[in-house]
Amino acid sequence: MGEEKIKVFIVDDHDMFRQGVKNLLQTTNRIEVVGEAVNGKDFLEKFIQINPDVVLMDIAMPEIDGIEATAIAREKKPDVKILALTMFGEEKYYYQMIQKGIKGFVLKSSGISELLKAIEIVAEGNNYFSNELLVKLIQNVAVGNSEHPILTPRETEVLKWIALGYSNEEIANKLHVSDATIRTHRSNILHKTGCKNSASLVMWALKNKVIDLEN
Repeated sequence: MGEEKIKVFIVDDHDMFRQGVKNLLQTTNRIEVVGEAVNGKDFLEKFIQINPDVVLMDIAMPEIDGIEATAIAREKKPDVKILALTMFGEEKYYYQMIQKGIKGFVLKSSGISELLKAIEIVAEGNNYFSNELLVKLIQNVAVGNSEHPILTPRETEVLKWIALGYSNEEIANKLHVSDATIRTHRSNILHKTGCKNSASLVMWALKNKVIDLEN
């Protein structure tokens, strides 16, 4: 018996893009595309009966956009796992998508290996961010912003380097402190935020507006 395939539903108003994603995913033998929709309205009429593991959701669509579709879908089925398909320039919508319960963001320009990784991570119940987006977003961490008293200014600074993928040793070198100090900061940050990994930390930072998307 092979491993059970992940059931994916694709929502995008561009037929060529949607078909391309479907064809790519179905060549992997790990994904079964169980549904397609051209906008949020079309998706909402179909998804309850189909019951996918992961929904790939475009953000900007006619009739009902990805933000509203995500909100309504999660009201109907709170455990539905939705991964946003996004482009550079759509960061302004991220606060809203996270408030509606999105599980992650993957760039439309990503390769099949990253898209597959994102789907698998989200299917397991974890958060995912495209690597390029992670770097872009974390540049806007509001270091030391007094409106976010949960983390100290130094912890916010450490959060930035953690999310960018730096090791404890590398962060310690940048901040001219010991590895042990950074390990303590990392432990405190994860404990305070209830996060497990870098992507979860960025989701937390976005949700709590520690990351500024206005720039």
